[in-house]
Amino acid sequence: MSKMLKPKSFLLLMFALVMAFTTACSSGSGSDKGASEKEDQKPAEEEVKLTQDQPGWEIDTSPITFDWYINFAWFPNKWGEDITSQYVTKKTGVNINFIVPAGNEAEKMNTMIASGTLPDFITLGWYEDAVKKMIEGDLVLPLNELADQYDPYFYKVTDPAKVSWYTKDDGNIYGYPNASSSPKDYEKFGDELTSNQTFLVRKDMYEALGSPDMRTPEGFLKALEDAKKMFPDVNGQPLIPFGLHDFHEKGNSSLEGYLQNFLAIPQDKDGKLYDRGTDPEYVRWLKTLRMANEKGLMSKDVFVDKRPQMEEKIAQGRYFAMLYQRSDMANQQNALYANDPNSVYIAVDGMANSKLDQPTLSGPSISGWTVTLISKNVKDKARAIRFLDYLISEEGQRDTFLGEKGVTWDTIDGKDQFLPEVAELLNSDRGAFDKKYGASHTFWMMMDENVTQAWKPAAVEPFKQLEDWTRGKAASFSQFDQLDPDANSEEGIINEKVMNEWGKILPKLIFAKSDAEFDQIWNDYQAKRESLGFAKVQEYRQKEYEENVKKLEEFLK
Repeated sequence: MSKMLKPKSFLLLMFALVMAFTTACSSGSGSDKGASEKEDQKPAEEEVKLTQDQPGWEIDTSPITFDWYINFAWFPNKWGEDITSQYVTKKTGVNINFIVPAGNEAEKMNTMIASGTLPDFITLGWYEDAVKKMIEGDLVLPLNELADQYDPYFYKVTDPAKVSWYTKDDGNIYGYPNASSSPKDYEKFGDELTSNQTFLVRKDMYEALGSPDMRTPEGFLKALEDAKKMFPDVNGQPLIPFGLHDFHEKGNSSLEGYLQNFLAIPQDKDGKLYDRGTDPEYVRWLKTLRMANEKGLMSKDVFVDKRPQMEEKIAQGRYFAMLYQRSDMANQQNALYANDPNSVYIAVDGMANSKLDQPTLSGPSISGWTVTLISKNVKDKARAIRFLDYLISEEGQRDTFLGEKGVTWDTIDGKDQFLPEVAELLNSDRGAFDKKYGASHTFWMMMDENVTQAWKPAAVEPFKQLEDWTRGKAASFSQFDQLDPDANSEEGIINEKVMNEWGKILPKLIFAKSDAEFDQIWNDYQAKRESLGFAKVQEYRQKEYEENVKKLEEFLK
């Protein structure tokens, strides 16, 4: 038979029950405890109501590691080994495991797409077929939908013009660009915008030759011949009279857009796309290169070397002249400058058209350089879009460009800038700077140079001359971006065949033994191109071009 508890006994029993309950709640596995503390620190995910003015990344800064694929085999940097990436991880909780292809980038991308094994983030050139393949294959997430669900801050930190430019017919944007400049950016920054496209010569050799005019075919060939005679060897290795970007299965960028821009060949005429690859000025210079090869001025290395081999030879100063991108050789310039300031490469007036017009070089376009996408396989959608938005924001741009205040930068003479010793290493040894500090676009995936311009140190030699030479020559070619058809469409299949054909015949044109043989190869290629149905590609591109022109006009209103 039960008995009624006395009041004192009842109170003791209640106290014991409360203590037992409290002890039970505070015991258990460490992960349960962590989860409990985490819940105390922030409201449940579904209860978080963010606004456009609120940086979403601040909600959760617990540790997380994302896999980030960079589709450039030459990318050398590791996250977490330098001061800046360590600071970003400490601040946001996000660690990055970079994945870089060991060999052919296109093969690696195609393998990942075919297997559906895309990492969390993917960064690649906007112009690559893989971008469309990933979107068409439903392998990547719409950034706008992620923003609507997890982080409306996206709409505050992104440029509406760039979002509109990259929005597809389905109303979604799947990738956001770096190094992008809109029409309004050109209105705002004007001549501050520069180009990477340069015609380079080794300073000491060029001056020893009397600084020859290399704008004409005759002057170009004579300068290469004289350089080979005067400087047959460089530290025991044969001189390479003329260097280019590497040859690949679809051609050579130095001998396509670069050369055509130096010749100031227009891309459109009277509202119609112009087939600049058939322009007489362009053919004239391709024949000049054929003659250069006949004279022994085109080293065989030029046709087989890839970027690592070229970087080694640039660092050795083995090229006399190059039609090359100045930003691709910063480390090598530093090495040459440290050894002998007169052995660096300088930009000069190179190949020109018959009228010797100033080149029209490619400046930053609204398409930018690369785009970054978020995979459907992403391990945490909310953290992914919030980290991307952080990187795009002015705060993220400052953090990834300058690093941590008081450690790599401070406000000096009223300007936020690198500490003197940091700036010194940046100017003297870019490779060592990247490894130690990791700032100044070491991690360039989301860089916005129009934002970071405010903190950029003044250019110093051996880079200032190269940069200054391009001022006033850079133009926006945004209207000519993203004209190519989808790879799986009829026009896309034709275009792929034409480009592969061009990749085969370009070296043959240079190796031709006479102008007559060149003409035969050239005419056969033109006929082959037409027989493949290239007119359909041109028709498609014309429509896309007209749409681009309309879009760009809207952005200026």
